[in-house]
Amino acid sequence: MNPTTRQADFFNSYNGIQITTIRCLFFFGVLLGDNLLSAREKINFTRDIQPIFSQKCLTCHGPDQQEAGLRLDVREGTLAELDSGAHAIVPGSVETSELVRRLTTNDVDQRMPPVDEGEPLSGQEIEAIRSWIAGGAPWRVHWAYRKLQRPEPPPTQDSQWCHNDIDWFVLANLERAGMSPSPGADRYTLIKRLYYDLLGLPPTLEAVDSFVHNPSKHAYEELVDDLLKSPRFGERQARHWLDKARYADSDGYEKDKPRLNAWRYRDWVIAAINRDLPFDQFSIKQLAGDLIPETTPLDQLATAFHRQTLTNTEGGTDQEEFRVKAIVDRVNTTGTVWLGLTIGCAQCHSHKYDPVSQQEYYELFAFFNNGDEATTNVLANQFPSQQQARELELELKPVIDQLEERRAQLANDLPRLEEQIVRQLDDRKAPSQTGYEIFSVQSQEKAEFQPLEDGSFLVSGANPAEDKYSLDGTSTVDTIAGVQIEVLADKSLPSGGPGRASHGNFVLSEIRVYAGAAQQLSTSDVVPLASASSDYSQSGWPVKAAIDGDKTTGWGVAPQLNNDHHITILFEQPVSAQNEGDQPFHLSVVLEQSYGKQHTIGRFRITLIDEAEFVPEDVGQIIGLASDQRTSDQQQRLIDFFASRDVVTSQLQNRVADLQIRIDEAMGQGKTMDVRVISQRGTPRKTHVLHRGDFLQPGNEVFPTTLSMLPSLKSKPTHATPSRLDLARWLFDESNPLTPRVAANHVWSHLFGYGLVRTMNDFGVRGEPPTHPDLLDWLAVEYRHLGWSRKALMKTILMSATYRQASWVAGADPAAQTQDPENRLIHRQNRFRVEAEIVRDLYLAAGGLLSDKIGGPTVFPPLPRGIADLSYANNFRWKLSTGEDRYRRGMYTFFKRTSPHPNLLTFDCPDANTTNVSRQISNTPLAALTTLNNEVFFEAAQAMARRVLMSEFVDDASRMMYAMRLCVARPATRPELEELVSLLKLSKLWYAKHIDESRLMVGEYQPEGIPVEETAAWVATCRVVMNQDEFISRE
Repeated sequence: MNPTTRQADFFNSYNGIQITTIRCLFFFGVLLGDNLLSAREKINFTRDIQPIFSQKCLTCHGPDQQEAGLRLDVREGTLAELDSGAHAIVPGSVETSELVRRLTTNDVDQRMPPVDEGEPLSGQEIEAIRSWIAGGAPWRVHWAYRKLQRPEPPPTQDSQWCHNDIDWFVLANLERAGMSPSPGADRYTLIKRLYYDLLGLPPTLEAVDSFVHNPSKHAYEELVDDLLKSPRFGERQARHWLDKARYADSDGYEKDKPRLNAWRYRDWVIAAINRDLPFDQFSIKQLAGDLIPETTPLDQLATAFHRQTLTNTEGGTDQEEFRVKAIVDRVNTTGTVWLGLTIGCAQCHSHKYDPVSQQEYYELFAFFNNGDEATTNVLANQFPSQQQARELELELKPVIDQLEERRAQLANDLPRLEEQIVRQLDDRKAPSQTGYEIFSVQSQEKAEFQPLEDGSFLVSGANPAEDKYSLDGTSTVDTIAGVQIEVLADKSLPSGGPGRASHGNFVLSEIRVYAGAAQQLSTSDVVPLASASSDYSQSGWPVKAAIDGDKTTGWGVAPQLNNDHHITILFEQPVSAQNEGDQPFHLSVVLEQSYGKQHTIGRFRITLIDEAEFVPEDVGQIIGLASDQRTSDQQQRLIDFFASRDVVTSQLQNRVADLQIRIDEAMGQGKTMDVRVISQRGTPRKTHVLHRGDFLQPGNEVFPTTLSMLPSLKSKPTHATPSRLDLARWLFDESNPLTPRVAANHVWSHLFGYGLVRTMNDFGVRGEPPTHPDLLDWLAVEYRHLGWSRKALMKTILMSATYRQASWVAGADPAAQTQDPENRLIHRQNRFRVEAEIVRDLYLAAGGLLSDKIGGPTVFPPLPRGIADLSYANNFRWKLSTGEDRYRRGMYTFFKRTSPHPNLLTFDCPDANTTNVSRQISNTPLAALTTLNNEVFFEAAQAMARRVLMSEFVDDASRMMYAMRLCVARPATRPELEELVSLLKLSKLWYAKHIDESRLMVGEYQPEGIPVEETAAWVATCRVVMNQDEFISRE
């Protein structure tokens, strides 16, 4: 019987051959430390059965082919009647399940899989299937596709070890395995770890000493907060993202032409991360920034994410072929970065393991098929030069002095100001008396408003993605200085509000106020707004954004949800509410909410501010106290209150804020440039399934839609074709369980070296399951709950006892070394070498050479001879950078796809041809030889020697201790110090006899007043100090 006949005859004959029963005991998914259990007791479909089907059966019995009517990738297929009338699987009955008979028969013509299709299943695999069927053949949806819910932290025996919920999940697993967590790392290790993880730089000795000797119990949290605010944070985290974006400075392929303006996208990424642009918006802008309503050039710049694809400019090529290749790369990259799936496997045929058909692949392809390669004109500098920054700082200082002087005046004038308030408190309005008599409240999207007794409005009915509330009324006060908008929690709102999004948040994008005598107010009646202040602002969504004229920004309050908050708006000039003639006074307030995803306000109250304005209750209570009975915090609260009402203070605060933004966030200056981006095509292309992935063999036409295994795309009008913007929003829809899991796993990996799912690019059937599935789900839900704030989630992880464990293997629980050698249960922290770019940064920083410039054009540091000549047709020259550009951070080094800087390759930098979500780490002798002898690292040792000799220390032992701490933060041990000082003495003796070699060793780094032979000895010794593995290892 030939193979074709056997396949066609699969399950068609059941001749009563005696079923061969294979009975063998084996291990299945035994948790470390558990007792050995039989396969029947431990069987798990997702872990034990699904991989067998995927690897051994789906070629003939999967989504593409269903030989003999059997399909094993969906539950309905496994239970369906076969062509023969039998059933492959009968839950609970091994004896009547045809699948078992065909797997165990001795007849090679009957046995599955056929001889020429693969090896028979092992006894262990067959016993797993038997046990699974005997147990009822339970079928669970693959863990990554299940609905995302926040799990409750499990109970533990040692709750005192836990700092937050993360620790409960980790400790519970350790206790089940009979293990204990490692002790906490010492403070020297902690500060070095934090600096390496968050900034990619060594800590300064001043920072080390301040932290190590800080007695405050909040010292660690204060350090974390400081580092999260550092502009260097954006550089460090951008390096991770640029790997995902496959960022490079050249086209690739044969000619590999330079992309001289590619760096402008890199600057956008750094700036976005520094201002903590929520990850959903960070992603949506990169996938579809050109399609966002009222898109800006910076939104369009973000789409350069998908212009990092390779470009072939070789003569004679079919450009349609390479256009299709670029679209394929965009689909595959999107699938890997946001879904953690190997979607590319479905380009030529349906995925053999995951439920992604070839048709679905090209339906995703259709989203990108109408995005054309274009350019947009943007400001050249996301960041000012250091000279500009210094000029701005000089401008800022007198404004701060004026602000402090004004606050001092208010402090001195407190008795008079308090007396005014005391007189007003007797006549204070009741909560329902807001001074604003509202006779019209409208929702642009037809939401409904219920007026409540306290003067607030509760919003119900339609819950649109975006909305605009317009209120019209009159005033009961004579002069209006501003408005106060309170957003109020309410049990009827999602998660208690105050917003209508599922987690209770909102985004107030823009506030406008109109005032005048006319019944129909126009744009000419707009009231200029001077300032905005609030009791709390969400990271990345500051209160000032509510009056900045930009609908893409706004004010939010996550994670402080289910609480009341308020925003106070002061006018540039008070508005008189007196009637003029027969025309009554009208005041209109417009609350624009353009963020989307139902981030609208659920309950609010508007109060008009004038001389008799509403006084916060806590302020009234403080004023009721005698001045000598008040705490310093209460006194400061009074000053803050009167400052919030003071126009002069508000103007100064706005000026300070504006200057600080220009310094800290580095706003662009003047010059513009064209940058490669994606732009939606005017005339849509048709999309077809490509037979075997060949662009010359189009098949059936398909239309944009999302993967069927995940929640569907929100419906659109029948005439509207879903766009990239719809796809981007679908990725972050609250019903999508995959994106939050993948994103949280990425963040975790940046702080532990590995993800909770170690196959970070594959959350599918063939990927590894999470080591802590409940913890992954908790982090995913928390990320979303925190408003997708990268910094907030990272802080949550950083504050855990899990993160703060020591990484020293010898100091861990002895049982863990044998039970958990790969540290999958996280019984300790991980120790690993930093990335290629960071290795160079560490050396330059220790030598005092590293430039502090952020952003800007790509640079060209020293390169080994001959490498620069590896360019096609002389289309590129490596023009060596000079001045501080020679010492920029490694991430700014020009990356040429066909010949990257060899130092980057030595330390495992990926080639940027495809997306990379997790770098590999190798340890070879070449790495140590490179850091010892390469020009860049040798120069860093020269500079460090000079730095040591020019320090305040005068004896060799003190200088050596200083050198050690510059590299590893901690003090040297006595043996280390003795060994290094001994090496220094020997070096001095040698170089004293070899002056010419001394001069070569020192180069241009000879300090005044020091013998050249001594400097040379220090250079030689500093090379050894810097070449410690500990220096370039994150511990």
